[in-house]
Amino acid sequence: MHEAEMQNDDMQKRLVRETGPALTVAKLADPVLEDLGLRLVRVRMSGTGNSELQIMAERLDGTLTIDDCVSISRALSPVLDVEDPISGQYRLEVSSPGIDRPLVRPCDFENHAGYQAKVELREALAGRRRFKGKLEGFEDGEVRMFVKPDDGSDQDILIGLPFDLINDAKLTMNDELLEKSRQAAKAGKGDATTDGSEVDE
Repeated sequence: MHEAEMQNDDMQKRLVRETGPALTVAKLADPVLEDLGLRLVRVRMSGTGNSELQIMAERLDGTLTIDDCVSISRALSPVLDVEDPISGQYRLEVSSPGIDRPLVRPCDFENHAGYQAKVELREALAGRRRFKGKLEGFEDGEVRMFVKPDDGSDQDILIGLPFDLINDAKLTMNDELLEKSRQAAKAGKGDATTDGSEVDE
């Protein structure tokens, strides 16, 4: 494999934060989405008894249409029926990442350079686990962002956060992000969500 291809693969590596049944669903969903030309953003389960299973996905350009959501639901539901990773009744919801989207791949940080984000690490780095600032990109295994220094000065400093230490990261809602969303909606690239029928396992 060429170095450029290896680097591209590294940029597509997803932060895996799911555990338990959600992790099992993520492993089942990955190849199904790939066959549809889509990629998994995250899997989330909520509620007890009558659970809600959320599959967040996107095209390579970060968009997702209602038709995509329907295709995912139709392709994934039979797989979940056969593999039976969730006990009890649950409702399947397929959605796009949304405006203040989770950042789960190195390319997400690169593609959203210039936008505000929040990053939480699994363990403290220089005494801190939570960082908020403007993304600068991704380089050498690190998410680079401008943050306010601890000394209270006005000059932001550029720091690097190891991608492998990230527990959670997402864009921060602000006027700039809202304007980007409006422009995407005008171009026909808005966010989409669809609820599947309830499934009784």
